Amino acid sequence: MEISTGMSFLSHLITRQKQRKKMKITVVDNPPVDPREFDLPEGFSEENIEDVVEIFNTPLIGHYNWDYTDADTRIKKLYELGKKLNWDGSIDLDWSKGIKRGQAPVKAELIARMEGPLAALPEEERLEYMWHDTAWSLSQFLHGEQGALLVASQLVSCAPTYQAKLYAASQTFDEARHVEVFARYLKEVSGVEYPINKNLKSLIDKILSDPRWDLKFIGMQIIIEGLALAAFQTTKETSNCALLRQLVHYVIRDEARHVTFGVNYLEEFLTTLSEEEVEDRAMFAYEACVVMRDRIINTELPARWFNISEEEIREMLVNNDTQDMFTNLLFSRVMPNLKRIGLLTDKVLPLYEKLNLTSYMDAESEFEIDWAELNKPLESSKEIDQQSEKELAAHTAQGLF
Repeated sequence: MEISTGMSFLSHLITRQKQRKKMKITVVDNPPVDPREFDLPEGFSEENIEDVVEIFNTPLIGHYNWDYTDADTRIKKLYELGKKLNWDGSIDLDWSKGIKRGQAPVKAELIARMEGPLAALPEEERLEYMWHDTAWSLSQFLHGEQGALLVASQLVSCAPTYQAKLYAASQTFDEARHVEVFARYLKEVSGVEYPINKNLKSLIDKILSDPRWDLKFIGMQIIIEGLALAAFQTTKETSNCALLRQLVHYVIRDEARHVTFGVNYLEEFLTTLSEEEVEDRAMFAYEACVVMRDRIINTELPARWFNISEEEIREMLVNNDTQDMFTNLLFSRVMPNLKRIGLLTDKVLPLYEKLNLTSYMDAESEFEIDWAELNKPLESSKEIDQQSEKELAAHTAQGLF
């Protein structure tokens, strides 16, 4: 009887396995090069889903930690905050507030001040370009968040201390949530997703493949996420979509904790390294900043749209006052933290001077821990909209928009 029952159960499992849809995985050598439209055909189902993957190899060096002492440190407090302020993109975001394709993706007062070739376009074409430009930026957010997800998961293994492992694990879940909401927004609202920018991809590749865990911290927690915070803030202030403003605000709350974690952890660790080792990390940080400076200049979409070379567009944007102010706004988030953790050494400072970034290294760091601010409950969509209007007005007065 027992044998009969067991055979029956096994037969049932085999039948279920045959009925189950086969997983479709396509391995590619490089990321896609063309935008992906989400105008799905009728009858689209799980059978049509295909995972397109690119393989990377990493000589990851992991650490066991056998001391589970739970000291009351800043890292532990950040970990507890992460648990307290978890949010659910499916429940806490109002997806009914997404804008439609015929609506402008940026606020009207910004459209009124547009100049150059974009302003010369007929209104319908200008609207379509802005829609794709927004999708391009959000696509880079999405790809960057996947990079952060992969790096955070590596840090769980290779971070040497107990509390750092716990925090990296909580950050991994945060990054998964960010990937989820940006992917959903691009699919359901934007309707199009752009490939990863080659400069961003090269930096993520470098961070993932380097065996040194502290370089992963520097590249992701300080450089990429520090710059992303500024880009998210700009999106929150300029977007005409209430859903997107709420989405990026919640992401900002998470990312602020991540950068704070990186700054506080590295500030102590880097003092244990030799001068030569510090110089090596300082040069890595500089090279990462150069790559990210190129990443924030969108030459790909204008080249497609206006039929001119990316080199010509880059020259136009590099010499554009608005682009210059925007670039400096982004790096003003990163330079003070590089100084604080000791990576603006005498050898690399002249290199930053050539980028006109040294004036920001003495700016007030936004990541001095304000526990009252970090402990605030998640704001409502209405509160976020009021906040973004005030922030946009302040930055407009400074000439940044």
